[in-house]
Parts: sequence; C-alpha cells; structure tokens
Amino acid sequence: IAWTVTPSLILVLIAIPSFALLYSMDEVVDPAVTIKAIGHQWYWSYEYSDYNQSDSEGLLFDSYMIPEDELEYGQLRLLDVDNRVVVPVNTHIRMIITSADVLHSWAVPSLGVK
Repeated sequence: IAWTVTPSLILVLIAIPSFALLYSMDEVVDPAVTIKAIGHQWYWSYEYSDYNQSDSEGLLFDSYMIPEDELEYGQLRLLDVDNRVVVPVNTHIRMIITSADVLHSWAVPSLGVK
C-alpha cells in the first residue's frame, strides 16, 4: 500500500501549486502596446499596430544586423541591429512573432530571451 500512497501524495503535492500557475496563465491582460515582429531571411520588420491610422498601416520599420566590421566596442556580435525596438517600462506588451519565409530566432539578450 505504501507503493501506491506515497507516489499519489507526491503527485498531489506537485499538482496543488500547479493549479495556481495554470489559472494565472489564462488571465488576459489588456496590453498597452502590441508589437508584431516579422522575421525575414536577413532582417526583422516591426509594426506597432496600436498606432494604426485610417490611411496607414501603423508605425513600421526594418531592423538589420550590424556587420562585424562595423561593430563598436560593447556591441554584441550577431545580435546588435541598426534600429532597435523601443518599448515602455513597467507596462504590459503583446509580442506577435512570425516569419515571412524560413524559421527565425528572435532574441532579447538583456532579458535572456531567445
């Protein structure tokens, strides 16, 4: 009976804290800014879609990687770009990341996200 009760208790002890996390993941927060990142073969395109106007597509710009021979001291090789994404501090942000052609890896080195 110990072979059945002990694993069952362990599973229950693991499951109880998991329920709080499961429900908090379903919580929908209205973001202050929505940014759409589109990966292309050699660059990223960004769209701040919250700033759409009736006659335009919103705030759009492309971000190209800085070549190694143009890097300055302190810039990260293969990670620094010419136009960086700027986001407000202490606000909820929705990131929509997609690709136009092949698989891509979007990264935020200062947050440890890739």
